[in-house]
Amino acid sequence: MMIEARGLTKTYPSGGRTLTVLHGADLAVPARQLVAVVGPSGSGKTTLLGLLAGLDRPTAGSVRLDGTDLAGLGEDARAELRAEKVGFVFQTFHLLHTLTALENVLVPLELRGLRETASGEPIRARAVTLLERVGLGERTHHYPAQLSGGEQQRVAVARAFANAPRILFADEPTGNLDTATGARVIDLLLDMNREAGSTVVLVTHDPALAERCDRVVRLAGGRVVGDALAGARP
Repeated sequence: MMIEARGLTKTYPSGGRTLTVLHGADLAVPARQLVAVVGPSGSGKTTLLGLLAGLDRPTAGSVRLDGTDLAGLGEDARAELRAEKVGFVFQTFHLLHTLTALENVLVPLELRGLRETASGEPIRARAVTLLERVGLGERTHHYPAQLSGGEQQRVAVARAFANAPRILFADEPTGNLDTATGARVIDLLLDMNREAGSTVVLVTHDPALAERCDRVVRLAGGRVVGDALAGARP
């Protein structure tokens, strides 16, 4: 399995009490599968995503990414694992506003100290190709403030695939976009995922998007209450 979670529980202190936002969640995701995590606000979706990605530590339970147990890794090792194997697309884009579109896409590659990809392609050429792939080949030297919300999210999609991640996490990737722009971003995300062969876990409130995934995991009250195959991807 590419992602294995067992008994994931997350609690927080709250006003002298303990608030449990995730209760013993189990999840196993094979390589290349595209999984949608759905549920009402406050059901634990983003918490689950953060734990799976190693951005936070569970109160109880375990997570393995591509065979590596996150519990056995320190913060530096976890960051190194994410840099090597994981891509992210967030609702709020998380672009660096002092960097151009091209420089933003280069960030995950430069953080790994790379000058070229595993196939020998210079990282700058890789970044340009990705921006062209998302329709921004003419906007490489524009800063985020010079781009629309949809364009910024397309830069974020390009950045997420820069290091050819084995695993991609997306948290409401179309949440700040209008319907038409969001649909275009999703088309790009799914097309690029087919090409890259990544395993994808995405959080969404959009039932139409969930139906385009291979599988839908439903949360309610911090518990997994449903796990079923979805409609076939177009």
